[in-house]
Amino acid sequence: MQILLIEDDAEMSRVLARTLEKQGYSVTACLDGVSALRHIGDEANDIVLLDLNLPQLDGLHILQRMRMRGITTPVIILTARGAVGDKIAGLNSGADDYLAKPFDLEELDARIRALLRRHGKGGISVDPTCGQLRYHRDSDAFLHGQDHLELSPREHALLRVLAVKPGQAVKKEKILKAVFPNDDDVHKEAVEVLVYRLRKRLVATGAEIITLRGLGYMLRAVRGPAPP
Repeated sequence: MQILLIEDDAEMSRVLARTLEKQGYSVTACLDGVSALRHIGDEANDIVLLDLNLPQLDGLHILQRMRMRGITTPVIILTARGAVGDKIAGLNSGADDYLAKPFDLEELDARIRALLRRHGKGGISVDPTCGQLRYHRDSDAFLHGQDHLELSPREHALLRVLAVKPGQAVKKEKILKAVFPNDDDVHKEAVEVLVYRLRKRLVATGAEIITLRGLGYMLRAVRGPAPP
């Protein structure tokens, strides 16, 4: 699922994008109203998260333009304007939901899922599988059959990044941000060590991690029968 995130606070934008990507969403981030307008009509967008206090162009104006142009992509307003009058103005302008800052990230994820279901975009709720390995989104657990796969926190974070997009390459830079979110001094070699350990954990699950030179890593089903 593709999310367009329109938020002028650069740090909050980074945190939200990183959190949403961990949940399996793809995120395009815009920091101002003008750049948001360039992406707002993209048919790939499944949902828009819209701040109201934006430089160059106010969020309500962007929302009104969307609806006037016939763009029906669902919109959740995220803003510090929590007064009833502001909520009414946002909903009357065409927003589907309204969440006042500060908000809980789990509540945001729940509202996104609920809104996607209401608009017939329920695919995000499907648990990704690869071989006999399944990532159970609701419990944030990896299952091999009915058994939980025992992983360290960093192994879990790495596998989650790969598992939400099985069959697709994930760059080392993205893995570093997901596994070491608060450490800017970690080298890419740390990812290689984790991948080496994780490959051993995946033996017999029917899933494997392959290295794609220049692209990163990919989780895919083992070609041929899984080891006994």
